[in-house]
Amino acid sequence: MTWSIVPLLFAGWFVNYLDRANIGFAALQMNQELGMGPEMFGFAAGIFYLGYILFEVPSNLMMHRFGARKWLARIMFTWGLVAIAIAFAQTPTQLVVGRILLGVVEAGFFPSVLYYLASWFPAKYLGKAIGQVFSANIIALVIGFPISGLIMSASHEVAGLSGWRWMMIIEGAPAVVLGVIAFFYIVDTPAKAKWLSGPERDWLIQALAAEHKAAEKVGTSSFKKALLTPLVWMLGITYFCMGVGFFGVSTWLPQVLKQMTHMSIIEIGLTGAIPFLLGAIAMILNGKHSDQTGERRWHLAVPMGIGAISLAASGLTSSMPLLSFVFICIAAAGIIGTFGVFWTLPATFLSGAGAAGGMALINAISGLAGFFAPWLIGVIRGHTPDFTMSLYALAIAVVGATLLGAFLPYPDSGKRALIKEVGLEA
Repeated sequence: MTWSIVPLLFAGWFVNYLDRANIGFAALQMNQELGMGPEMFGFAAGIFYLGYILFEVPSNLMMHRFGARKWLARIMFTWGLVAIAIAFAQTPTQLVVGRILLGVVEAGFFPSVLYYLASWFPAKYLGKAIGQVFSANIIALVIGFPISGLIMSASHEVAGLSGWRWMMIIEGAPAVVLGVIAFFYIVDTPAKAKWLSGPERDWLIQALAAEHKAAEKVGTSSFKKALLTPLVWMLGITYFCMGVGFFGVSTWLPQVLKQMTHMSIIEIGLTGAIPFLLGAIAMILNGKHSDQTGERRWHLAVPMGIGAISLAASGLTSSMPLLSFVFICIAAAGIIGTFGVFWTLPATFLSGAGAAGGMALINAISGLAGFFAPWLIGVIRGHTPDFTMSLYALAIAVVGATLLGAFLPYPDSGKRALIKEVGLEA
């Protein structure tokens, strides 16, 4: 089942994150060409999440109505077209409009993928499956940084286009192709999977039905009730705080490295991949161990705390570039290492339409971090040129995620009795 489902979703999430995050690398050429300062760049990078947030929940509703095959294929195809179109922006305003539109057409992709995985994988295997798919966005940074640097260097001024424009075109095209493949390849439900034998199919359907029934007992399968559940909102705030740390680092890291080391574009690409490679490894290992032990809370809070401390340490050692970068690597491993574990939590008290709506709402709330973090660092850098204060600000946000992860009353071995206290009556 993993081989039949995960690779295509992995490829889609890989290209998805590459197309939304490559603006951080494009900035090395784009900012000067379009006449943008740090604050304007931070705004343009983050405004993507405005359209993403506004259309997140409606998009997931459409996915629940039309099925994963049609909706995921539509999302991939249209974001590929928009990503290519951004390459032809001539002004900051055109870039901002393109980024907003990219967010609109991408909205719902990740929660749809999560909902789809939860519709196939029993809880015992879900954390690992989510980690495998989610690692694609980290690997997109690991591979994407060097590839983006190579494309920008090798294609600059080819056919009269800047290297960053070629990068947008070349990295956007695969999404269009994946959209077509997804339409013909994805199977909506286990009942329709021809690659499962009869006994396998029956076992899987029964196992998932039992888990969904159990989730309804402590939570809800109602879309409306899920949106009104306090714990859903609190998980969204938790993920927002996690996202501030992640987006702050991933969006600005190329410029941090350029300021601290004066590397070439290709060298920045290779060096900048290291923190995200460590993060991908940490996420898979942490998710696998969490699945094996059945423990979620401390697999979330402890790595997050390490990430917060390391971000602050990176700021304290900013005058020593190598040591500061080592702490960024540790921070990335800590923060990214928790993502797969985090996304196992909604399925413990949400099912059906409630899971679709709840996951979309959590992702929509966290999407604010994608706007807030790049913009915040841009504002801070407008007042102080180095990144020390920026790293402190990111660390404070991750401390908030650590505390919420440790003490929120989500269902686990020690907190099931508290579910009714946060409004999760069946």
